[in-house]
Amino acid sequence: MPSESFKKSNEVYNKKASAAKSREDAREFTTISGDPLDICYTPQNSPDLNGGGYDDKLGFPGEYPYTRGIHPNLYRGKLWTMRQFAGFGTAKDTNERYHFLLEHGQTGLSVAFDFPTLMGYDSDHARSRGEVGRCGVAISSLADMETLFSGIPLDKVSVSMTINGPAAIVWSFFIAAAEKQGVHPSKLRGTIQNDILKEFQAQHAWLVPIDHALRIVIDTMEFGAKEVQQWNTISISGYHIREAGSTAAQELAFTLANGFEYIERGIARGMNVDEFAPRLSFFWDVHLDFFEEIAKFRAARRIWAKTLKEKYGAKDPRSLLVRTHAQTAGVSLTAQQPENNIVRVAYQALAAVLGGTQSLHTNSMDETLALPTEKSVKIALRTQQVLAYETEVAHVVDPLGGSYFIEAMTDRLEAAANVYFKRIAERGGMVNATKEGWVQREIHRSSTAYQKAVEDGRKTIVGINRFVEEDEKIEIPVLKIDPKVDEISSDNLRKLRERRDAARVKKALDGVRAAAKNGENLMPRFVEAARSYATLGEIADVLRGEFGAPVEPAF
Repeated sequence: MPSESFKKSNEVYNKKASAAKSREDAREFTTISGDPLDICYTPQNSPDLNGGGYDDKLGFPGEYPYTRGIHPNLYRGKLWTMRQFAGFGTAKDTNERYHFLLEHGQTGLSVAFDFPTLMGYDSDHARSRGEVGRCGVAISSLADMETLFSGIPLDKVSVSMTINGPAAIVWSFFIAAAEKQGVHPSKLRGTIQNDILKEFQAQHAWLVPIDHALRIVIDTMEFGAKEVQQWNTISISGYHIREAGSTAAQELAFTLANGFEYIERGIARGMNVDEFAPRLSFFWDVHLDFFEEIAKFRAARRIWAKTLKEKYGAKDPRSLLVRTHAQTAGVSLTAQQPENNIVRVAYQALAAVLGGTQSLHTNSMDETLALPTEKSVKIALRTQQVLAYETEVAHVVDPLGGSYFIEAMTDRLEAAANVYFKRIAERGGMVNATKEGWVQREIHRSSTAYQKAVEDGRKTIVGINRFVEEDEKIEIPVLKIDPKVDEISSDNLRKLRERRDAARVKKALDGVRAAAKNGENLMPRFVEAARSYATLGEIADVLRGEFGAPVEPAF
């Protein structure tokens, strides 16, 4: 504890600092989430760092409660995986981009799907018109998945797939494509996002109502634990919660609360927590408040480890780990002065690394204008490589650990998350809180407050509300998607349906329908349907027919 003489000195300093004149352009000194900040942080802000407090709240890297990181030597042992989220046009178009990225030093692939795929519709569906291949790659069948990874050995490359509602079906396509390469499911490494709760809270790319959707998620957890042991079956995602406008504390609390819901449902299915928890991973946003973001990663690790150990009785140390993928904040990018986005992304990437991420995607400067060009995505990848190989920040684990400011911020975020956990429990848990729209309202309120702060000039965005260029001309090239992609994808589907075994497809779809009705695990049925070349839309239509469509709460 701080001495009495220190407390007296600290009081004198605070009075002097508070009386000092602030710069004229400063409206308020808060975090990007709106929380007030002290002028200077001292031992009084973090009084329990010494002695027993250190062991309980920090510990050493690679040791419980993992505040300082999940590996004892972190990047000295292995650098973070450098991923670039990529996908556009047809599977053939995106396959060419993947080869380009791998040739330039990327160490993992991350698949962006187009909106029809995210919603479980084939490329030739009426609702898909005009959207095929626009915001990601169009994947309607195993044939597309085979093309997507042509020439890429799936036992050598880790693959992340950002998809949720139909995630289990698309994962089945991937498993079947690997089989075609001669790769057993047990050799596959990667992640499906598959976090349906945050879809209902923030993003809305869903397939069936929430309770049925959760059943499918738990099916993937159970199947993965037995058949695809190196695969992360859920990437519990705060990214989209933050992109929808939440504060850092809300992102932290709602993401972990979603994770606890998956833990409880897995246990309710009859699985031991240590059977599936080691294959859960996390996906965090990295916003522009540099220190708050670093503290968020640290608080997440501590909360998860303590809760898994003390509440859920996890005994395997791997169950206690928040294994993290991070992505720089898309919502922070500006269409105005887009070159500034390179700088924003570099700072965000540095925060992710100082926070101890295991995997990182850096956004490209032109992503507010279109899908990124090869040049801009190469700059984004080079940003990570400069960070890894030139700045030397990877030499020391948790280099900001012990900073009075960082530790106080970590504690504050943990305390704020605990308040939210209590409020969620009062509403009957995360599913009920989502069904009634409470989570969505909390995010909306924070989003509105931040937007008002920007409009009032209390928060500065360079090029938007300060340092504006009135006659700015944006002269960077943007990626243009071939308008024929709809026609090409539809033609590929027509040819597929002509050559496949229709009787086998019908039998496989009947198997999916029977499993949906009788409650058996759907994953083996999905994999068989994928092998038969049943399409995404055909399989999804069976689920929609049995389970119905989601209804969003009004608020």
